Amino acid sequence: MEVIDVLRMNGGIGDTSYANNSLVQQKVILMTRPITEAAITDLYCSLFPKSISIADLGCSSGPNTFLAVSELIKTVDKKRKILGQKSPEYHVYLNDLPSNDFNTIFKSVPRFQENLKMQMESEFGPCVFA
Repeated sequence: MEVIDVLRMNGGIGDTSYANNSLVQQKVILMTRPITEAAITDLYCSLFPKSISIADLGCSSGPNTFLAVSELIKTVDKKRKILGQKSPEYHVYLNDLPSNDFNTIFKSVPRFQENLKMQMESEFGPCVFA
């Protein structure tokens, strides 16, 4: 099956890239934080899972992908500490059209993990990206 390459974002990290021109999308992610936090907290408290899978179906080729993931991990971590639970393992699945700039995304994973470790007050479970 052929995928027509008409709707795609500019890859890379240049001035015209999606990564550097997605502030509106970032604001929307942050505006929905209370709704997301409530849903994730309810789910976590009803299951206390040993692992959590996060799927971004239609992920951006920029920092917003990691913003959404970090918000979810921080929400779970905050609640699990309050409840005295161990940190779950996180499985993050990123998916989009083949024309998405996955090279830039996956090159950014180590930096994302380091930044998240600095933001968290304690170690969180392993975080695997695919």
